Amino acid sequence: MPLHTYETDLFESSRSRLEAIAYRLLGSAGDAEDAVQDTYLRWHAADRDRIETPEAWLTKVLTNLCLNQLTSARARRETYVGQWLPEPVLAGDRMLGPAETVEQRESVSLAMLTLMERLSPNERVVYVLREAFGYAHREVAEILDLTEANCQQIYRRAKQHLTTERARTEVDAVAARKVVEEFLAAALSGDTEPLIRLLTDDAVSVADGGSQVPARRTPLVGALGIARYLRGLFRPTAAKRAVAGGSTAVHAAVVNGGPALLVAVGERVIGVVCLDPTPDGVGTVFLQVNPDKLRRITRQWAAAGPHRPLAELW
Repeated sequence: MPLHTYETDLFESSRSRLEAIAYRLLGSAGDAEDAVQDTYLRWHAADRDRIETPEAWLTKVLTNLCLNQLTSARARRETYVGQWLPEPVLAGDRMLGPAETVEQRESVSLAMLTLMERLSPNERVVYVLREAFGYAHREVAEILDLTEANCQQIYRRAKQHLTTERARTEVDAVAARKVVEEFLAAALSGDTEPLIRLLTDDAVSVADGGSQVPARRTPLVGALGIARYLRGLFRPTAAKRAVAGGSTAVHAAVVNGGPALLVAVGERVIGVVCLDPTPDGVGTVFLQVNPDKLRRITRQWAAAGPHRPLAELW
């Protein structure tokens, strides 16, 4: 059945919300776009005269598509090379969705997206719809074909899985840049002590290179070990320049709501280092160098240019 203009407009008015839900559920902007496009195809094919509440219908279809992807993604990640990290997105990306509340901002941080990998598919859906989008338990229950009581139990269980003793520190763009500048200066100093002072004692570093770019395959724990690792990572060599494919520059950015360093060759982003600040220092360092997960952020970065780098590396 062909779409009327108002039906197309109705879907397009929901697209940003659907993408933001899908990104939180899947941790991948590319997969989120695909899920929303599949939702559009189902909207196009549906008997729309029988759909009483389009927003609820679209959310349910999208959620079921994401549930299927989450189930298959678990199997794929068992064979993933090294550590799997979410796809990073720049501030202003519509994938980030609403950011009025602490819960909404927290739900899209790399730290939380990584933690949510611990949840079952149903737990993740309930948590995201309830915590980040304010759906009532009754509405979530209808989307998942569950009882409201069961939905509430799943939500409590998800919250327990995501509980962490480490408090995160929210930062604005100015504070984020200061964190990045201090961190980069410490990393380029050639000494471990400045980095150790910026990290918490039990800091964790996680890198994702997929099967395409060499990256540490297991998390690194402890300020001293991470400081030594980063000192070597930021040390310029001809070999690194050759791998990068040109002169490399480091920029300050806000990624998934937190401070980040973007490593770029021209307008091509080849690495993103996201810092998770706490009151005691940087608690987690996320390094994303998998090219498949840097395509969107590269397009955004190039479109927003030109950029003045903090430093030239190699």
